[in-house]
Amino acid sequence: MTNACRLLEIWGSPRDRGIRYGEGAAVEIRRGTSHYINQMGSLGLSEAALGDLVEAYLPIIADFDADHVEEMRGIAEGADLPLSHIVLMNARTELLKLAKEPVLRAGLLAERASEGCTTIIVQPERAPDNVLIHGHNWDWKSSCADACIILRIRNDDGPDMLTFTEAGGLARFGFNSIGVAITGNYLECERDYRNLGVPLALIRRKVLQQDNPSLAFGAAYATPKSASNNIAISHAPTGIVHDLECAPDETFVVEPRDGLLVHSNHWLSPVGLAKLRETGIPDSPCSYWRQQRAERLLAPHRRIGLNEVREVLLDTAGAPLSICVPPRASSVTGHTATVASFLMRPSLGEMQVAMMPHAGADYVRYTLAADAAADARRPTADA
Repeated sequence: MTNACRLLEIWGSPRDRGIRYGEGAAVEIRRGTSHYINQMGSLGLSEAALGDLVEAYLPIIADFDADHVEEMRGIAEGADLPLSHIVLMNARTELLKLAKEPVLRAGLLAERASEGCTTIIVQPERAPDNVLIHGHNWDWKSSCADACIILRIRNDDGPDMLTFTEAGGLARFGFNSIGVAITGNYLECERDYRNLGVPLALIRRKVLQQDNPSLAFGAAYATPKSASNNIAISHAPTGIVHDLECAPDETFVVEPRDGLLVHSNHWLSPVGLAKLRETGIPDSPCSYWRQQRAERLLAPHRRIGLNEVREVLLDTAGAPLSICVPPRASSVTGHTATVASFLMRPSLGEMQVAMMPHAGADYVRYTLAADAAADARRPTADA
């Protein structure tokens, strides 16, 4: 059985946070980067060529948020790895596409991520205790399960954050101390990879850095992207939920219905479907199944609590193309599985994570509040 994720707390300036991150998670970072470096090599891209791509990409990232680059430089220093390896962990979708397509590489354009994923958000009025639940299954390369980590980020210039990520990444899914939570699902349309945009992992981190829910919405809505993606954002104190179906150059908002949002991997917005062409279903043919299956399982419940959401996220009907995916062969990832399942209640400051849940893994609870031992080890601002 896959081990539970380690929790690592980091703080200080962006560079200092990165160094602490790199030193504290060097084993997981090296394990994770090796997967993608090997994949790059199989696509014919050398280490030197990867370095050239990263150097060309860094100005785009720096223009979006220069602190992200500094934090990645710190991670590389702390883990004693090339900066290109850390940028790869934060822009793997875009860089893998560049490695796969020589024509795009020559023009510095941007892989179909084909992350399955199912999102369920229960607004407070449908929850038995009036506490918003933000749940999600992350379907990706099963080999990544031993290279993930939970980061507790103490931020001097904004809200603190608790995020799950592949080690070396700045963020993937999580929430911040003002109650903003984010998850993401793969989408695809014919507009993808015409231009190189901001890496999705960094957009998610940017959302979590915001101290106002509308600014968090704006960071996801307006930032240019390389490819389509679905971004689900909730704000626990108010119960407001927005689902953003993002094409590279346009965003369509899907609102919850009757206190519930369910989203898998196909476009739902009628406006979006009238303007673009759905191209992702051949790589994710179970998306409509998972969407309807989740909605039907939840429909009988007037109140939807953690147990009800957990049962849906662990549902194996239709396996292997089910909501909870056992390891299966994939032309995109080699072997795909539900790598992690999440239950977040940001207003309580908690995230529960089950790694490789198809194998019976239990959900492990992580909190944004530090324990006394961690606080004792952390210096004060004046130290």
